Amino acid sequence: MNYQNPHFLIIGAQKCGTNSLYNYLVQHPLIAASLQHEIHYFDLNFDRDLKWYQSQFPQLESGIITGESSPYYLFHPLVPQRIFDIYPQMKLIILLRNPAERAISHYYHEVRLGTEKLTLKEAIAAEQTRLKGEVEKIIQTGTYYSFNHQHYTYLARGKYIEQLQNWMNIFPKEQFLILKSEDLFSHPQETMNKVFQFLELPAHFSEEYLQYNSGNYSQPNDEIYQHLIKYFQSDNQKLAEFLNIYLNWE
Repeated sequence: MNYQNPHFLIIGAQKCGTNSLYNYLVQHPLIAASLQHEIHYFDLNFDRDLKWYQSQFPQLESGIITGESSPYYLFHPLVPQRIFDIYPQMKLIILLRNPAERAISHYYHEVRLGTEKLTLKEAIAAEQTRLKGEVEKIIQTGTYYSFNHQHYTYLARGKYIEQLQNWMNIFPKEQFLILKSEDLFSHPQETMNKVFQFLELPAHFSEEYLQYNSGNYSQPNDEIYQHLIKYFQSDNQKLAEFLNIYLNWE
């Protein structure tokens, strides 16, 4: 059996449109989809061997590339080094969304899964307690799976600056393409052209680019939303300076 290596990874962030972005990407005639959606090799399946991971990609004809999307990669503290050790030249794509909106979308996602029983306000208040000691266990053991770290990180996942610095301490900046989710939603074709250019592929148009999976959830009260906006304000300012981009996340 011939094993394939990915040419790119969409590493996050969760609830930022990564599913839509990947579905858009595989409309390109020179991109083949992975055989399994969200393989999660470098975070949840790293106990398997590399051949298992490579077997999750299709056999490729000349000139065709493949890749995968696993949005927990960005947030998992051990993933950057794991990927670098195997694929140091990997192209990495990141989507970032207003973290207040991301947190709310994440919460309702967990409610739909049946994993979250608290109200949004209660879940936000409980996050620090739920996460106490979890990151340390993940780092110390290398094999510990934290349910709370994967599911109850409404605030922590929105601190993008910390995650990007963790990755860029290992990978050079030129191997990243960082996009705003809002740009993908409002200008999909223009945004996809940037992705194709990053992947060194010709531009491509698809009707699929005019649609995206925005998710459905009830709007929280304004008090909670404004609390989240204020909570993330300092981190967002640091992120804007770090990336030298304008973030209209208010």
